[in-house]
Amino acid sequence: MALTQSEQTEIAVIGGGPGGSTAAALLARDGFDVTLLERERFPRDHVGESLLPASMPILQDIGALERVEAAGFPKKYGATMLWGSDPEPWSWRFSETNRTWPHAYQVWRATFDKILLDNARDLGVRVRERCAVTGPTRDGDRVTGVAYRAPDGSDASIRADWVVDASGQAAILGRALNLRRWDDYFRNMAVYAYFEGAGRLPEPDGANIFIESYRHGWTWSIPLAGGRASVGAVVDSESGQRGISELGVERYYASQIRSASRTARMVAGARMTSPPRVVKDWSYTSTRMAGEGWILVGDAACFVDPLFSSGVHLAMMSAVMAAAYIRAARDDPSTRQPAARLYQRLYREEYGHFRELARLFYSSNRAVESYFWEARRLLGDDDLESRRSFIRAVAGQAPRGYERAVLDRGRLPADLTDAIHDIESGRLERAAHFDRAQIHNAVPRLAPGVRLERGLTFADDQFQWSALLITPDRPEGAPVSQLVTAMIACMDGNHTVAQILTRLTTGIQSDSQRQLAAQAITASLRILHTDGAVEL
Repeated sequence: MALTQSEQTEIAVIGGGPGGSTAAALLARDGFDVTLLERERFPRDHVGESLLPASMPILQDIGALERVEAAGFPKKYGATMLWGSDPEPWSWRFSETNRTWPHAYQVWRATFDKILLDNARDLGVRVRERCAVTGPTRDGDRVTGVAYRAPDGSDASIRADWVVDASGQAAILGRALNLRRWDDYFRNMAVYAYFEGAGRLPEPDGANIFIESYRHGWTWSIPLAGGRASVGAVVDSESGQRGISELGVERYYASQIRSASRTARMVAGARMTSPPRVVKDWSYTSTRMAGEGWILVGDAACFVDPLFSSGVHLAMMSAVMAAAYIRAARDDPSTRQPAARLYQRLYREEYGHFRELARLFYSSNRAVESYFWEARRLLGDDDLESRRSFIRAVAGQAPRGYERAVLDRGRLPADLTDAIHDIESGRLERAAHFDRAQIHNAVPRLAPGVRLERGLTFADDQFQWSALLITPDRPEGAPVSQLVTAMIACMDGNHTVAQILTRLTTGIQSDSQRQLAAQAITASLRILHTDGAVEL
């Protein structure tokens, strides 16, 4: 039955992929009336089969993990690459940085996406398939709903308090509101196909994604259930389109796979089960990601080069934040504008982290000489804040951390390695100073430019007002606990650590509890000093 002009819903979600289904499921669970409009009838094909462990707790939270586990998807424990200065393939494992979720899955998206859509339906979402949204309806600057083409071909619309755009690269709202901005650095395209009987990597890496750099770009091979494999090539967009026009898609695809010798050996003798497909639109972001009555989720907001399999993760992560944003706006209207700004900043940071990692990894692959790689080494980049954020994150990692393991395989720019070294050296020196000092007699004080402010944070899947520690390196602020807030309030330049400990633990009756509290306060002080926020 088609929706009528007069139908009303609280939340209209465009798109039933991982982002849309996750946002819809969470909002329905929160008691909202949710209608999801999906252009296709599921199951439907979709590229992007390799997941990251960060999606596992979200699947668990929305109640879909058991169904995913029961679907028989291969467990993905890491990735294997032929990239950088090493002439042989090398691997990294999720267990090196994530003990709670040491694996993800290599999924068949037709099955995986249907699991998520059915899960949303089970939670009370009104799912309408074969309803193609054609654009938003508006009242001035406010989005008030969507217009769409019903299954019977008639035009219809639905009014909504909120529109969640999870329409993927179609980016229904982004295009209508002129929000999309292309990323000139990643001027790439992909051509891919599916095979039966393709070879896998030797154990214990048999279920890993395999990525191989070659003269014209890089290839992927993803092992899927039932002996299937997704195999694709990422090439320069301009030269790729020129090659396709000269050779046709099938011959061009075959030529690229042949150029990547190890990938070619994996598909030798395998049967291609579908003609090669081309994805031309590539990396982009949006100038705004939330506004009056609307919010963008997943690829509808931004898309980054798929080198590190971040697509489903970004979609589901943004869906969690989008649902929390709408819930916060309902429960506390004062959060509406600051939460929109924070949503956009947090999403940009996560997007920027993957973008910077991919950009640096491209530029560090100096073992391969060609136009593709040279162009990506020479292009400049003015996104300094994204670079600083990435450096701060990587500098805080152990040497076996995911990004460190990846970047150590390439030849990084000297300014990057120097910046990481400077941060790490400073932290090590301050940590050593703290450990040497007679800490109980020290008088702690905030470093210049450091202060506490009240602001909005995102924690435990919700937006909430909290204390933020503002520093020169983190002008946006980092949320701090009540314990740290109380400790900083005592640091007036006149009280020693011993006096602060006495003040904060007074009233705790148990000696053991008082000792634990003192240890927690001292540990927090050490972290603040190591990070340069507190001087002694």
